[in-house]
Amino acid sequence: MTMKVLYGAAPDDIKAYDTTKLRDAFLVPGLFVRNELRLTYTHVDRLILGGAMPTRETISFGGGEEIGTSYLLSAREMGIANLGGGGTVAVDGKIFNLANRDVLYVGRGAKELSLSSDSIDHPARFYMNSVPAGADIPHRLITREESKALDLGDAKRSNKRRLRMYIHPEVAPSCLLLMGITDLAEGSIWNTMPPHIHERRMEAYCYFDMAPEDRVIHLMGQPDETRHLVVADGDAVLSPAWSIHMGAGTGPYGFVWGMTGENQEYNDVSPVAVADLK
Repeated sequence: MTMKVLYGAAPDDIKAYDTTKLRDAFLVPGLFVRNELRLTYTHVDRLILGGAMPTRETISFGGGEEIGTSYLLSAREMGIANLGGGGTVAVDGKIFNLANRDVLYVGRGAKELSLSSDSIDHPARFYMNSVPAGADIPHRLITREESKALDLGDAKRSNKRRLRMYIHPEVAPSCLLLMGITDLAEGSIWNTMPPHIHERRMEAYCYFDMAPEDRVIHLMGQPDETRHLVVADGDAVLSPAWSIHMGAGTGPYGFVWGMTGENQEYNDVSPVAVADLK
């Protein structure tokens, strides 16, 4: 297991960032590498995000040495989304089978997690979000069929999409973590429209199901001084509370969104008119 640490930045800081520095601060590239577990600890609301793609071997983890606790989830909860082929997650010996676009909620106090794939040729791709938790909530598998789907956007504006809530008070409760998956309709390119800020929550995006040659242009920053990141398949982006977020892809893609902060009110946002962006 490798754990990278990111410290975040204030709005005024990024005014002087070049492309490399902006990417180093907010982009987490290449999460899915065969037989590796890659975790990133960010001081933006102390979110941990990571990816794993087991093939021949099971990937096991759970120690808390890197964060100063007995176990990684001693005082944390976690969501695990499967973005690849079928796979299995064992939590302290209890087995959960995850198909593509299933999400597992792992409650506080879990000691050992083991990840494996059903097929070497079409391995699972496990994407993880973990945040501090102050309550004990049972582990739960949320299948794609059990998620709550919302159809949003307009094909005429190239932003038609289906958002699925998984870890959410209306579907599966958690302490502070929200997690879901959004897929764009054929021919649409824009996500999260209109852009907005949620001052009381940060967010992380993981882009997936992209062709190797395609990219998403992820817009961030304050509304009057935007920046952008060019994002590939399997890359994640940190979106602090002060930043807008929206993106446009050169081809089909989906993304996982994860949030944490002061509340779990999905609609606690401040929309920003596109005409007001600079």
